[in-house]
Amino acid sequence: METFDQVIVGGGPAGYVAALRASGLGQSTALVEDRELGGTCLNRGCIPSKTLLQNAEAVNCVRNASAYGIQIEGFHLRYEEMLERKDQVIRQLRQGVQSLMKKGRIQVFSGRGRVHTNKQVTVTGTDGKETIVAGRAVIIASGSVPAVPPIPGLDETDYYTSDTIYERRSLPASMTIVGGGFIGTEYACLYQSLGVQVTVVEAAERLIPQEDEDAAKMLAGALEEAGVTILAGTSVTSVRQQGEQAVINVQDASGNSRQLTTDLLLISTGRTPVIAAAEDLHLRMYGRFVEVDGSMQTSVPGIYAAGDIVGGWQLAHAASAEGIIAAEHAAGASPSMDLSLVPRCIYTFPEIASVGLSEQEAREAYSDIKVKTVPLRGNAKAMTMGESRGFIKIISREMFGEILGVVMAGPHVTEMIGEPAAYIHLEGTIEEWSSQVHAHPSLSETLFEGASALFGRPVHQ
Repeated sequence: METFDQVIVGGGPAGYVAALRASGLGQSTALVEDRELGGTCLNRGCIPSKTLLQNAEAVNCVRNASAYGIQIEGFHLRYEEMLERKDQVIRQLRQGVQSLMKKGRIQVFSGRGRVHTNKQVTVTGTDGKETIVAGRAVIIASGSVPAVPPIPGLDETDYYTSDTIYERRSLPASMTIVGGGFIGTEYACLYQSLGVQVTVVEAAERLIPQEDEDAAKMLAGALEEAGVTILAGTSVTSVRQQGEQAVINVQDASGNSRQLTTDLLLISTGRTPVIAAAEDLHLRMYGRFVEVDGSMQTSVPGIYAAGDIVGGWQLAHAASAEGIIAAEHAAGASPSMDLSLVPRCIYTFPEIASVGLSEQEAREAYSDIKVKTVPLRGNAKAMTMGESRGFIKIISREMFGEILGVVMAGPHVTEMIGEPAAYIHLEGTIEEWSSQVHAHPSLSETLFEGASALFGRPVHQ
């Protein structure tokens, strides 16, 4: 039996990043993974969806080329080639992770890990052979799988999830997406752009209910303008298979029922943690998730958890930050990440990005809130791009000019969210932000405009 300083169970964004940080701190490190390195994000989630969204953005550019004085006489979509490009990106990134494991002298064990209270991990390979490794500390980063609600008839109906959608190698004529959160809205944008007739069914009263209401309204407007049908405040009561199609029965908040028929049914109702690796530990839980302290340590000393199994924002970069905190603490170092400042990014058309408190959260917490919203329609760079839809919203306190949160909606805002995140992280003020020179023309000028207005020195307003 080999013993390591740290054994990490799970090779996704939390697990492999934790292994890299542990190795970088001089820890002997083992990583246990029963599928491909990179986890769901690299192989089935973030990377494939963003790769195809890039294809969709290119399609939209071609489709709207006449607005820029470019006449294109017809074009054809080759979905199979798009999927091949997606697969190539995945292979390249996966090879990169494998190279990093070798460079860091991290020993990778292929198989399903099961953690015991003595910090030993039983690794069961695909051939059934068992290997036992031990760690002075163990980090459980076993991830999550798509949550599938108990809809009557679903077990007898063909459906896809975000883990399986790319198994279909052709585009359907129509698609119904159950769930209008981060994942569901991204797929709505993707497949609508590729010519699919998309319907989104969301039980909450609006799309992306966990995000800013103004951003949600703007996104809903953009989707509907593009031809997507949105049924918010609507629940699925049952489904059934009818030949090659799915028949979906839905009911709105007023009790009105209707029936939808679709070529492809996509279930996108969140993700549920995979905690089989920790079942022998009897860890303290909160709901479905493993409870951890600020160092990501569970109720069993020396055993940590990170990523989707601990809840919170189930985002790849949040998982990586949690993995780093766990590895650092297990190595005796001081954790260096602040989980209160996780940027939230939605890669829709237009994109949505936010960090810190929402306007509603800020108003509930403080009495001296100031909010400034700057629309993109007056921004020169947005005009050159032909983008009139979007805004930035800065939420601050009147006392000391503290920046509490920022919401951005528009093109490329997922690339811009790092600036407001840095200001909040470094405890910058509205006064300091308003004194920073921003390039012209750029979308980031809207941040300057918002900060200047909040400081009482508006420029182009």
